[in-house]
Amino acid sequence: MNLKDLEKQIKKCQKCRLYKERTNAVFGDGDFKAKIVFIGEAPGKAEDLEGKPFIGAAGKFLTSMIESIGLKREDVFITNIVKCRPPNNRDPQDDEADICSDLYLWKQLELINPLLVATLGRHSMYRFLPNTFKISDVHGKPKKIVNKKTKKTFNILPLYHPAAALYNGGLRETLEEDFKKIPTILKKLSK
Repeated sequence: MNLKDLEKQIKKCQKCRLYKERTNAVFGDGDFKAKIVFIGEAPGKAEDLEGKPFIGAAGKFLTSMIESIGLKREDVFITNIVKCRPPNNRDPQDDEADICSDLYLWKQLELINPLLVATLGRHSMYRFLPNTFKISDVHGKPKKIVNKKTKKTFNILPLYHPAAALYNGGLRETLEEDFKKIPTILKKLSK
């Protein structure tokens, strides 16, 4: 299996109820050999229409943050926990997130094999870290996790979601500071 094959599977997927209202399944976007993968929660309305992740206001802010550390959007890979937009932008339900993560997200990560996985927001963070963690305590602090099924280790960097930072000036500064840590983290992981 390669990423193009996985993308075809995602675009045809009918494994959960989210497919019924989607315009496009949103596989992800960017470099298939990226050193860093950014993972959000779910596509929004604009993403569903275009079939690309993070293209609205939060996406523009994410792109500017990526550029602030000397990278381009094309240098990273951006995706979401679930690949189809939940109705009315509600949070994905656990069964939807479980299905999508098990079938697609973990495979994406294993095929891309990034040095760092940056989770955007608490919903994304909880796919990798126990929900006893609070994002306010762990943001900007790398954690190692092991995929229980494949035994592969991943380095996770919890970050606030760009949308939260857009609407809360204090979080914006925090997210900017956390982004500044990424080049140093990548350098350490490259050794």
